[in-house]
Amino acid sequence: MRPFYALIIVTGLLFLAVGASAEPTVAPGYVLETINIPGAAFAGLSRDAGGLLVSDLASGRLYRRGADGKLVAFGPVFPHGLDVMGDPTGPYHVVHAGDVLVVAQGATPVSSDEGPFDHALVALDAAGQARVISNDFWNPFDFIVAGGTYYVIDSARNSVERVQADGRKSTLLTFRRMTEAATALHSLSPTEFTEGNSYEVDAVPTGIALHDQRLHIALFGGFPFLAGAGKIVSIPEVGDASEPRLDVEGLNAPVSIAFDNDGDMLVLEHGTYTQKEGFLKGSGRLLKLNKITHDREIILDGLTRPVSVLAWDERRLVVSELGGNLYFLTRESAR
Repeated sequence: MRPFYALIIVTGLLFLAVGASAEPTVAPGYVLETINIPGAAFAGLSRDAGGLLVSDLASGRLYRRGADGKLVAFGPVFPHGLDVMGDPTGPYHVVHAGDVLVVAQGATPVSSDEGPFDHALVALDAAGQARVISNDFWNPFDFIVAGGTYYVIDSARNSVERVQADGRKSTLLTFRRMTEAATALHSLSPTEFTEGNSYEVDAVPTGIALHDQRLHIALFGGFPFLAGAGKIVSIPEVGDASEPRLDVEGLNAPVSIAFDNDGDMLVLEHGTYTQKEGFLKGSGRLLKLNKITHDREIILDGLTRPVSVLAWDERRLVVSELGGNLYFLTRESAR
């Protein structure tokens, strides 16, 4: 998956963590159910009526989980494999839009020649036939659909793109590079980041969500992925998007955003990073931010390589991991 390492060729992140972690811990008041599929690399999550749609980078397949709890593959096998950094690439995300399913497809695997479905938005009809909406992206990591329009995060271009159903595309916003404090960088490498200097990193947008007529975007932040450097910003769905509003800061590599039925923001943090070990096992977590007080509650901790969070309904949340795990959280008070 190249959502990050291929962003600007230097931002390798999601897949630097090694090994699997113990079972995550869940906050009081929640019950956790885990489904593991050995060998899978689950990425995007979305709802399709009563079914859960999941993309798997390891196989290039889309899956639907129905009321019986079984994951059933459907549709074509999308291009998949390893990218130039040895990370998985394939169908990042799938969303039901009108009478088609729309897939955000990653970059070309190193073992394959480039094809029309690479780095593209692809529409899949009921007969399983695929057509390209647009492949004018570098790395379309996440997207949402609103009013027949696709709002696409191009992580490699550090941009938010607006795409019409016929493929017409315009850039809503390209994020400026972010300046990090010299003191924090000095602790990582005293020789490279000397006192008194600052360091700019790419914003690396990842997750996107629409709430209260604003597009909320997670900024992961580029190498060296400092703890607390991640942010959530927002822009109006309609109107001037040139100056994003800072909504949340002090996050550890936020990768996905959702809003629950109460309007509270859910932020999935990928985790913390060290130059020796990469992203640390068990350092990912799911936060809930109160819409009024802005207090942060950790509702799922100890994650390794999490990718996506989905607010299923007023009771349940779903989180995916590249290790082949799907986590289902249910609030006890609402069961």
